[in-house]
Amino acid sequence: MEHYDYIAIGGGSGGVATARRAAEYGARVLLVEGARLGGTCVNVGCVPKKLMWYASGIAQAMRDAPGYGFSAVADTVDWAALKTRRDAYIARLNGIYAGMLDKAGVAIVAGFARFVEPHVIEVDGRRFSAPHIVIATGGRPVIPDIPGAELGIDSDGFFALDHQPRRVAVVGAGYIAVELAGVLNGLGSEVTMLVRGPGLLRGFDTMVRTELQAQMEEDGVALRFGTKVRALSRRVGGTLAVECDDGSILEVDALIWATGRRANTADLNLEAAGVHAEAGGVIATDDFQNTAVEGIYAIGDITGRAELTPVAIAAGRKLAARLFRGQADSRLDYSDIPTVVFSHPPIGTVGLTEDEARERFDRIEVFSTRFTAMAHALTEHRPKTAMKLVCAGQEQRVVGVHVIGDGADEMLQGFAVALKMGATKADFDNTVAIHPTSAEEFVTLRG
Repeated sequence: MEHYDYIAIGGGSGGVATARRAAEYGARVLLVEGARLGGTCVNVGCVPKKLMWYASGIAQAMRDAPGYGFSAVADTVDWAALKTRRDAYIARLNGIYAGMLDKAGVAIVAGFARFVEPHVIEVDGRRFSAPHIVIATGGRPVIPDIPGAELGIDSDGFFALDHQPRRVAVVGAGYIAVELAGVLNGLGSEVTMLVRGPGLLRGFDTMVRTELQAQMEEDGVALRFGTKVRALSRRVGGTLAVECDDGSILEVDALIWATGRRANTADLNLEAAGVHAEAGGVIATDDFQNTAVEGIYAIGDITGRAELTPVAIAAGRKLAARLFRGQADSRLDYSDIPTVVFSHPPIGTVGLTEDEARERFDRIEVFSTRFTAMAHALTEHRPKTAMKLVCAGQEQRVVGVHVIGDGADEMLQGFAVALKMGATKADFDNTVAIHPTSAEEFVTLRG
């Protein structure tokens, strides 16, 4: 049996971050990963998704070009060429991750780990032990249990597509669903979203949800709310027949399931470690990432809290500092975490929604605006930008910042810092605007 100070199970963002940082602090570290380094984010999530989002944005820019005096350049994308270049970029990132771990002195074992004792794991017959073991195995897509479900693909399968489907059904209403639907629509596919509930992006502020739905429909995405898929079947010629609960049949070339994710913990043999997995495979932790078993920790999506790459990285680094740098109080603050949805247009949000703020505080003031960004002053395609500040109390402390529109993804980071520091509406008002920008509207809002 080989012994280490720290074992990270999972080579995604959280596992790599905590392993590298622990090694930098002097720990002898082992990282176990059975697939490609970088996890969901690098391989089938944030990174390739953002590249596809850029491609879709370029397609829209070319459609907008005549408004600025340019001739239209192209109306189709070479999907195979895009995929080849995207995949090559991801492969380079995999190598970079391996190089970073090697430079930090982290040992890597390829394979899938399972517990045999609380502090002993097994990988392909080899056993490893450590007083500290962190589980960072991330999540995986969930496919509904209906007839023919296997004929559809999940978000992982989207990145394996070697040609662009002409007609696509996207099932779901969350981040992944709206992002993939927007990308495909922007690149020229005919997209229908099948949504079980009454709207998109449940849990987000009503303003951004309403604006996104309106813009997606204006851009040509068909939104069918209150719709459940009953069954899929293959037709002669290779198309899919999507049977809905209202009796209608939708014929498409591909269907993408974006119906949620499940913690990837089923094959870890957690029982041998004494760790209990809750509904959806989630492992409960306290504020310091401790599970119910001493010396076993969990970070990232498997904890069911703020399932975002930077959260997993930050939690992993904080954990390493607590365990191996003597920082006993080192832990991640899960409040006011900013996030962006790479929809079309993108959404940025941090803090409380207006509804959440009204439930929490006695006094709330809301400042908002809606306009056409200057970039679209000369174009026929004129998506709206909408912004909202939610302020609480006599001092008008900013407790929520929400924006949808071009540049939302980049402008939010700075405003998230301000909110985290406790900025008030007066602080925003006292900041000189940068003109002409969309972001300046946040510091010039009036009631």
